[in-house]
Amino acid sequence: MANPLFTKKPMSVLMQESDGSGHGLKRTLGKFNLITLGIGAIIGAGIFVLTGQAAAIYAGPAVSISFVVAGFACAFAGLCYAEFASMIPIAGSAYTYAYATMGRLVAWIIGWALILEYLFSGSTVAVGWSGYVVNFLDSINLHIPETLSSAPLGLDESNNLVFTGSIINLPAVLIIFLVTILLYRGIKESASFNNVVVIVKLTVIILFILLGWQYINQDNWHPFIPENTGNFGQFGWSGVMRAASVIFFAYVGFDAVSTAAQEAKNPQRDMPWGILGSLVICTIIYIIVSLVMTGIANYTELNTSAPIAVAIDKTDLKWFSPLIKIGAIAGLSSVILVMLMGQTRIFYSMSNDGLFFKRFGEIHPKYQTPYFATLVTGGIALVTSGLLPIGILGELVSFGTLLAFIIVCLGILILRYKQPELKRPFKTPLFPATPILGIVSCLGVMFSLNTLILTIAMIWIIIGLVVYYFYGRIHAKY
Repeated sequence: MANPLFTKKPMSVLMQESDGSGHGLKRTLGKFNLITLGIGAIIGAGIFVLTGQAAAIYAGPAVSISFVVAGFACAFAGLCYAEFASMIPIAGSAYTYAYATMGRLVAWIIGWALILEYLFSGSTVAVGWSGYVVNFLDSINLHIPETLSSAPLGLDESNNLVFTGSIINLPAVLIIFLVTILLYRGIKESASFNNVVVIVKLTVIILFILLGWQYINQDNWHPFIPENTGNFGQFGWSGVMRAASVIFFAYVGFDAVSTAAQEAKNPQRDMPWGILGSLVICTIIYIIVSLVMTGIANYTELNTSAPIAVAIDKTDLKWFSPLIKIGAIAGLSSVILVMLMGQTRIFYSMSNDGLFFKRFGEIHPKYQTPYFATLVTGGIALVTSGLLPIGILGELVSFGTLLAFIIVCLGILILRYKQPELKRPFKTPLFPATPILGIVSCLGVMFSLNTLILTIAMIWIIIGLVVYYFYGRIHAKY
C-alpha cells in the first residue's frame, strides 16, 4: 500500500475542478486584470523603500544591475509558475502544484509556508502604509499621535519583546479592515479597485521618471560600482550581488497571480501573460527608477524610508513630493489587497482538499467569495499589523516565498519526466536548465537569511506538521 504522505492529487480531478462548472469561484478576470494584479502585488514597498536602502548600503548606482540579477532569478521561477498555471488553472498556487507532483505532505508544508508569505506580508505592508499616511498627513498639518500610529510591542537591540508605550497602530488596522470588506464583497470589485490603484501609482512613477530625468547629474553615477570596503557585500561586485538578494524581495507578489487561476476567464491563455507580463513590466520600471533616483541624489543619501521623495527634494519639483507619497500609499494599498486575497485562496484550496478546516472552503451565496477564509485572514492581519512588531516578518515572508519558488521549479522537473504526455498550453523554455537555475538561485538567497529567521521558520513548519497530524491526515480527500 502506498504511503499516504506521498499521495498525489489526481490530474483528472484538478482538470475537473478547473472547468468552472458547479458552485466554484466566479470567473471574471481577463488578461488585463491578471497583469495589473501582478503589478499591484509587486510594485509597493520595494520601489518606494528598498531601492534607496540597497543603493546606499550595498551597491551604489549599480543597484540597477542588482535589479537585473534579481529579475533573472525571479524569471526562472516565473517561467515555471507560468507552465503550471496554464496547465493546472486552479486556485492555490504552489500548494496545488506541489499536491499534483510531490504529494500530500509536501503540499501541506508549502501551503503552511505560504501563510508566511501572504498573510504576514499583508500585515507588514499595512504598517508601511501607515507610515506613509502619517507622514503625508503631517505635511498638511494633520497629526496622528504616535500612541495611535505605532505598535504597542517592539523589539529591542537584543531582539527581546518590549512595550513601546503606544496603544495601537490605528491606520494599519483601518486599511486591513477596509481591504477585508472589499475582498468579502467580491473578486470583481476588488480587481476593479486594484486596476484604479495600479494606474495611479504607475502614473506617479512615470511622472517621476519623465520629470526627474532632466535633473540627473551624471557625476552621481561615478563610480557606478563603488569600490568594495573590504567587507563582502559592501559595494563592489559582491555588493551588487548582496543588493540583488535584498531587492529580490521587491519582486515578491508575481506568484499571487497564480492564486487567482480559478477566477480567470481563460486561464490557459491568460495566466502566463499575467505572471510574466507583470514581472517584465516591473523589472523595467525598477531599473529605470533606480537610475533616475541615483542620478538625481547621491546614493549615500538614500538610506531612508522615502528615497524617491528625498530625490525629488533635490530638485525644484518639491510640489511633486506629496504626489509621490500618494503614489506610495496607493501602491501599498494594492499590495495589501493582493496578498490578503492570495491567502484566502490558499485556505480555500487546502480546505477543499480536506487538509484544512472545512469552513475555510465555504463560498458566500451572494458574493461567491470564500467569505469565512477572508474574515479570518483579515482578522489575523488586523491584529498583527495593529499590535505586533513586524521588523522580523519581512524576512519570514521571504522564507515562505523562496520555499514556494523552489517547490514550483522542482515540480516542473518532476512532472516533465513523470507525465510528459500532459497538455501544456505554455511550456517552460530551456528545460531542464530553467527550473534547475531557479532552484539554485532561490536556495542561494534563502541561505543569506539570518539564523534567527531560519530557526523561527523551522518552528513554524513544525507547528504546521502538528496541525496536519491532528487534522489534515485524517480529513484528507486524496
